[in-house]
Formats: sequence, C-alpha cells, structure tokens
Amino acid sequence: MDRIPSVDLTDFISGDPQRKQKFINDIGKAYEDIGFVALKGHFLEDQLVDKLYAEVKNFFKLPVEVKKRYEIPGIGGQRGYVSFGKESAKGKKEGDLKEFWHFGQYVEDNDELRKEYPENVEVKELPEFNRIGKETYRMLEKTAKYVLRALALHLGLKETYFDDYIHNGNSILRPIHYPPITEEPKNAVRAAAHGDINLITLLMGAQGRGLQVQRHDGVWIDAIAEPDELMINVGDMLSRHTNNKLKSTIHRVINPPRELWGTSRYSIPFFMHPISSMKLDVLESCIDKDHPKQFEDITAGEFLNERLVELGLIKK
Repeated sequence: MDRIPSVDLTDFISGDPQRKQKFINDIGKAYEDIGFVALKGHFLEDQLVDKLYAEVKNFFKLPVEVKKRYEIPGIGGQRGYVSFGKESAKGKKEGDLKEFWHFGQYVEDNDELRKEYPENVEVKELPEFNRIGKETYRMLEKTAKYVLRALALHLGLKETYFDDYIHNGNSILRPIHYPPITEEPKNAVRAAAHGDINLITLLMGAQGRGLQVQRHDGVWIDAIAEPDELMINVGDMLSRHTNNKLKSTIHRVINPPRELWGTSRYSIPFFMHPISSMKLDVLESCIDKDHPKQFEDITAGEFLNERLVELGLIKK
C-alpha cells in the first residue's frame, strides 16, 4: 500500500444498506491494514476551516509573553497554551519543534465530569478564536461519532456501542504551530515518531507535506489528504480495546527540506477520547486461539495518565 485509502462518510449515512455496508467494509479493512483513512463527506464546511486557520495564525502571532499568560500550570497541558519544545515523543528526550493550544470538552449535562475536566481557557485578545474553536470541536466530534459507529458494526458490536462513552468524552482539539527552523536541529523533528493515545484522531488537511505513516513492513509513506478530506487514524486506546485488530500506526511529522526551513506549518488534529471510566478491556470478540489477549485491563483515564507521564507533560 503506497497511499492512504479514501472513504466517503455520505455512504454510511445515505440510508442505502449496500452503500453503508461498503463503507463499513472499506474503513474496517483500512484500519486493519494500515490504521489510517482519508475521509470525505464529513461535517466540517470549508468556510469554517478557513476561519479556524485564520484565527489559529492570529493566536500564534501574538507576542510570546501574551501566549505564556495562557499556559496553565498543574494540568499537564490539557487546556490552553503549551510552549515550544515542551512535549516529546514517548522514549525521546528531545522536545518536538512545535507549540500548540488545547480546546477541551464543553460539558453541558454532567456536573461530575464538569468538575473532573479543566476549564477551557478563553483568549481575551481574540474572541473569535474561542468561538470558532468551539464550533470546529463540535463538528469534528459529530464526524468521529459516525466513524466509530461504522467501526462498532465492523467489530460485530451494536452500532451505538461507543456513543455513551464519547458523549462528554475527554476529547481535545489541538491547533499546532511548527515555527520556521532557524538552526540545524539536534536530533529534533517537528513531531517524532509516535502512536496516538486516544480512540481515533481526525486531522484536517495539514498545510504542506510532512506527515508520514509507517507501514507494517517498516516503510514510511506520505499521508496527504485532499483539501476536502480528513485524515483519520486509530489511536492506542482503540487498538488496545480491539486486541490490535484495528491498528494504531506509528506516524511522524518530518522537517521540511532546508529551502523551506523559513516557513511555518500549521496542523489541527482532533483527538477523540472517551470518558475516563470507559473500560479498555480487550473485547471478547477480538480474542481467539490465534489472537490471545495481549493487554491488561485498564480504564481510559488510567491509560491517559500513564501516557501523559511518559510524554513528560505531568510528573509522577
């Protein structure tokens, strides 16, 4: 496989049983083979994407001292600003060459979860940044719900199996700025090779090349979405829950050729997380004599905490 498979969500929600089943088969096979798909027919309108990129650029252009006011201590970077070089990939000591922002869940009907999650951080200088971020969050969350419904059917589960776990889930929208590279990086790349922590990740067409996916034979291939596509990949939580039937694929963002070092790159992934109490125990339907249980029982909250420690974002 030299390119990421493409699917169209309108097939799944068309009301046509044959189109729906074809979507389920295609996305299921892609996630078993390489763990990535390019998705058309999602709920993000072009106009919203354009507004979001404009607001994200406005935020990262703010003076460093202003941005740092929105870096909240003690919450592991789960909301607000995270400054350049703070995050590193699991097992890597060099910080990635990026700064980023986190929009989190907007809990509406659960006081316990509202207390559990850090509050979203409002940027006073840019009210549209806050509004457009929330609207984008909602549209990506809606898209992710239907992708997970298709995967539930592929796994032989009830279509709405994931719905209650992702409603008010601890999902994150992360606008990332990879600043121009001003000197030879010492072993650092824009984002070192890693797997994602969560259930699935939705990435709107990142500006420019850079994202690469590692096939199971070790070969790296470029993952380039069309302008109307989202790149959607399996995260470690879903891989664990399915006994690695659905693959959480290692990916990275490489540094550009030297002649493009002077350019910024922006990327905006949405990390779909469940509520912290979701059990990630391996599904019985994914265990047989050829595929014995690979993972210990754990909740989503416990797993997330372990990984945030490994990433250096929270201390033990």
